[in-house]
Amino acid sequence: MFSDESRFSLSSDSRRVPIWRERGTRFEPRNITERHHFPSRGVMVWAGIMMVCLTYLHFFDTGSVTAQRYSDEVLEPYVRLFRGAVGPDFIFMDDNARCHRAVLIDDFLETENIQRMSWPANSPDINPIERCMGYARETNFSPFAPTKLRYRTEESSPRSLEPFEPTTHSSSHSKYGKSLFSLPGCQR
Repeated sequence: MFSDESRFSLSSDSRRVPIWRERGTRFEPRNITERHHFPSRGVMVWAGIMMVCLTYLHFFDTGSVTAQRYSDEVLEPYVRLFRGAVGPDFIFMDDNARCHRAVLIDDFLETENIQRMSWPANSPDINPIERCMGYARETNFSPFAPTKLRYRTEESSPRSLEPFEPTTHSSSHSKYGKSLFSLPGCQR
C-alpha cells in the first residue's frame, strides 16, 4: 500500500505566484496580488492506494498530525485492516515525515507484522500517490477557490462542486469520504 497525507489550504502556501508584466506597469492593479502573511484555513487529508484497492480519504481534525494521531486515526483503522485482507505479503509505504518515523509507529508496525518498504530520502517520485495528491491540489485548491467546496461525484454531473458544512473526521468518512481515484487524472 502506498500512502500519503497532504495539506490542502484555500490559499497558496508557497507564495510563489509568478506575475508576468510589462516594464513600467509594476503598480497597476492588475499586477498586484494579495499576500497572506499567515497560513489560511485548510485540511489535512490521508489516502492509500494499492494495485486493486484504495482507501477512502481520511480528513484529520484540526491540529498537527502526531505519531499518536497517525497510529490511532490511520494505522489502526486502515492499514491494519488492509494488512489483514492481503495477508503476509502486504508491504506498506509511507514517507519520512517525523510522525511516521517515531518509535511508537515502528513498534505498532512490528507488533502487527506489517512490513515497511524502504524509502529513500527526498524521493517522492517513487510513490504513485504523490501524483494524485498533487493533481488534487492543483485543480481543486487553487488560491482562487471559494471557501467551502467539495467534490460531488455523480454519473450525471461528474465534476460539479457544491457547498458543504464542515464535519468531524468520524462522520466525514461515511458522508464525505471519496476515493482518490474519483478525482480526474487519477483513474486506474
